[in-house]
Amino acid sequence: MAYFVLPGRGRRVNRLAVARRIVDGTARRDRSPAALARRRTRVLRRAMRPPRRLHIGLGPWLRALPARLPDPALTGALSRLEPPVRVAYVLRHMERMPRYKVRDQLIELRVRDPLAVIDAADAAEVPPARYPERFEAAPLPPVRNRSLLPLAGAALLTAALLGALVLTEGNGPFGGDPRPEAARGPRLVRAEPDAWRHGPRTLDAWPARGDLAGDAAFTQRAVNAWAGGRGAPGRAVRLLYAGHVGGAPLALLRDGDLLARYGPSGLEVVTAGSGASAPVSLGGGRYLLAPWDTRPETLAGAELAVRDGVTDPVPARARCGRGPVFHLDGTRTVGDLGGPRAAVLTYRPPSAARPEAARLGRDGLRFWDRLGCATRHPARPVAEAAAWQFWSGTLPHGGGRAGWACTRLRFADGAAATEATLLGAREQRGTGACDERRPVSGTWWHAPSGRWYYLAAAGPGLRPRARGVRSPETDGRLLVARGRAGAPVTLTAR
Repeated sequence: MAYFVLPGRGRRVNRLAVARRIVDGTARRDRSPAALARRRTRVLRRAMRPPRRLHIGLGPWLRALPARLPDPALTGALSRLEPPVRVAYVLRHMERMPRYKVRDQLIELRVRDPLAVIDAADAAEVPPARYPERFEAAPLPPVRNRSLLPLAGAALLTAALLGALVLTEGNGPFGGDPRPEAARGPRLVRAEPDAWRHGPRTLDAWPARGDLAGDAAFTQRAVNAWAGGRGAPGRAVRLLYAGHVGGAPLALLRDGDLLARYGPSGLEVVTAGSGASAPVSLGGGRYLLAPWDTRPETLAGAELAVRDGVTDPVPARARCGRGPVFHLDGTRTVGDLGGPRAAVLTYRPPSAARPEAARLGRDGLRFWDRLGCATRHPARPVAEAAAWQFWSGTLPHGGGRAGWACTRLRFADGAAATEATLLGAREQRGTGACDERRPVSGTWWHAPSGRWYYLAAAGPGLRPRARGVRSPETDGRLLVARGRAGAPVTLTAR
C-alpha cells in the first residue's frame, strides 16, 4: 500500500525500500483494530509526502527487497494521479475498502472534498495488475544509527529525579495512594472534546457526551458496578456517554471491544467491537453516533434530530424490530440486526452486476425490512451486511412471489460468514450457507397444496442440480422436485 501511494519519482527499488522504511517506522506492539487504523493513517500520510531524509541510509531496506518488483505499467499509471486520488484508488481498488471507509480515511488525512476525490479515483484509467502486488519483504533487525549510551544515561538520570520526587512528595513511604493497585480499581478516562478533529478517527477519539458526563458521583457508580461485576474491565475505562435517555440516567463505558451500559435496571456488558463509526444502541430506538457523523436522516429522507450525539427514537419499521433504521451522512444506511451496534446494510438486486450504493434505495429498504427479520441473530456483533437477491420469481403450486438472497455478514472482529434466505409470500426461512460469488441454495418446502417439494435456485448464469430427489424440473434458475421431506440432498450448480 505504501509503495503505490508514494510519488512516482526515482527507481522502483528505491521506492520499495522507502515504502518498507515507512512501514517499519510505524510499527507498534499494539495489534488492536484501533491501533492498526492509526498505523494505516501514519503510513498513508508519510507516503503521500515523504520527507527527503527517508532516502538516506536505505542500505538495510534495499537488501530486503522481494525477488519480483511491482508491475511498472501499474505503478506508472498511479504515479500520474494526484496524491489524494492515488490514495483513494489504492484503498478502493487494491485494499478493497468500502466507499464510506475510504471517505473516513481521506478525512483523517485532511483531504478536502473526499467524495469528489473518490469519484476521481473510480474514474481513473489504471491498467490491472499482472501479478500480486503485495510487498512481502524479509524481516529486518532494528537499524540503530547512534550509540545507546547517551540515551541510557538520560534514562538513569530521569529515573533518579522521579524517585526523588516520589520520596519527597508522596503520601506513603513510596508516595501516591498506599492501597495496592487491585484495590484501587479501574480509573475513568475520557477523550478530549476535539480529539477526533486533530487525530485518528477511532473509537478512542469519541468524546464523553451527555448532560451527566460531568457528574462524578454517577459515573463513578457506573465504573464501580462494572469493576464489581462479571467481565470486569482493565485499569482504564473510557466514558463515551453519561446522560438522560428517555428520562432515565444512562452511562456508556468502554474497555477494548467491551461496552457496558449502566442504568436504573443495572449493568449490561456486551462485546461490541472497536469499529470507529458504527452507532451504538442505547435502547428504545436511540443511537449514540460518532462525533463526525453529523447529518443523520430518517429512511424517508427527513432530518433526524440529534442531541448530545444521541438520535431521537428511530425503531426499525418491521414488526420484528430489526432491519434498516436511518441513513448516515448521505453515504450509507445502517440497520438493527439485534446487536449492540448498528450495521451498514447494502443490497444487490437480481439484475445488477454490482451492489447498489451503500445508501439503500426504495427496493433495498423494502427487501431489508423482510430480510432483517429472517437473518439469524448473530453471536458476534455485525459491522456490515451485504445482501444479494440472486433469484426472484414465482414459487410453484400457489406459492406466490418470492426472492432468494445470499447475505455476507462481516463481523466487528474481521471475520465473515454467509447465509442464504428464502423470502416467500407466507414465510422467511434460512437455507444454509452460500457462495456469494456463485450462489445456489435449496430447501424442503411445504406448498399451500399440502405437498412437500424440494426447491433450489442459483445465481445468474447458473442452473441448480440436485441429487437425492425425485422428478426434478428446472424452470430457468429454479429447480422443483419431489421426495421425502427432510431427506438429505446434494446440491450443485453449473
